[in-house]
Amino acid sequence: MTRFACFLMPVLVLAACTASPKDEVNANDTAAPPASSTTRVDLTGAGATFPYPLYSRWFNEYAIRTNVRINYQSIGSGGGIRQLVARTIDFGATDVPMTNEELASAGMPVLHIPTVIGAVAITYNLPGLTRPLNLSPDVIADLFLGRITRWSDPRIAVLNPKLTLPDTDILVVHRADGSGTSYIFSDFLTTVSPAWAAGPGRGKDVRWPVGIGGKGNEGVAGQVKQMPGAIGYLEVVYARQNRLPVVHVRNAAGRFISPMPFEIASAATAVLEADRKLNSADTDGTSDLRVSLVNAPGAQSYPIASFTWMLIAPSAIGPEKSRQLAAFIRWALLDNPDVASTLGYVPLPSEAATRIADRLDAALAKEAPRSP
Repeated sequence: MTRFACFLMPVLVLAACTASPKDEVNANDTAAPPASSTTRVDLTGAGATFPYPLYSRWFNEYAIRTNVRINYQSIGSGGGIRQLVARTIDFGATDVPMTNEELASAGMPVLHIPTVIGAVAITYNLPGLTRPLNLSPDVIADLFLGRITRWSDPRIAVLNPKLTLPDTDILVVHRADGSGTSYIFSDFLTTVSPAWAAGPGRGKDVRWPVGIGGKGNEGVAGQVKQMPGAIGYLEVVYARQNRLPVVHVRNAAGRFISPMPFEIASAATAVLEADRKLNSADTDGTSDLRVSLVNAPGAQSYPIASFTWMLIAPSAIGPEKSRQLAAFIRWALLDNPDVASTLGYVPLPSEAATRIADRLDAALAKEAPRSP
């Protein structure tokens, strides 16, 4: 059964690539789809901040290889959805999939195309620990609900028999601003904890029961660093780039997993393989790809992961622009996934990328007769 993703997506802080366009092309000489030598097609998009560094790199290289120029404004997921529905852009981008209500009110079919995978890490400040901290989903939920208040709590100690945990207060740090990161994290908490689901629930803006807020990844990290005993959540790439300690989270298979690229990708592989709407019987592109990756099955899956999506409304932009977007997405996902890795993202598993590109093609073929 499809599980709707409830996230964000997080705000990603990444170092920009400094290679020249020429160097980028020479470094990856995979042929792009041919473009007409007489027609320049310009596309405009807007939305999520999380994939902006990756999209900028992809769009720049694609423009060099083809006659297609793609302009993208990083205005946030909500802004991208609003502009797509208003038909002022050719495509949107979001870390939070549109709800059924939003899709119904859009007045047109909107395709959600996963492009890359992100994840949320839990960081902490416990000086003197000699190994990573292990936490289970129920314990994480109760920490952020304020039900577990001391690091020496037996429920934490039993998960960390080789650690000497301090008998000090737990200081919770959360995002003060609305974000995709909060959406993903609260989606995870809602999925694993009935108490959380009945209380704060999921959303970009959460009414946190306890703790203090920090703005952005840097705000959360700064608060955690300053306060021994603190714990907070942030985008995994930010944690990795700043060498922050991260919790190993117990996944659905009972294993404690760190948020590394293979484990994050494993969550996507497991969910897509389990989702009946992505099997071979789906030949008309009707798969609903608004799937959640949190608490995914599989022994290797990291349980707090998420897609980010491109949004395409074929009937609003017509067949030519739809075909150009589909050609770009196929090129990006199948021929240039390594670009995502070099920028700190986790690319889609190759088999999943192929299936998603094929379903986009099938969906566009189905929409073609209704296009203006």
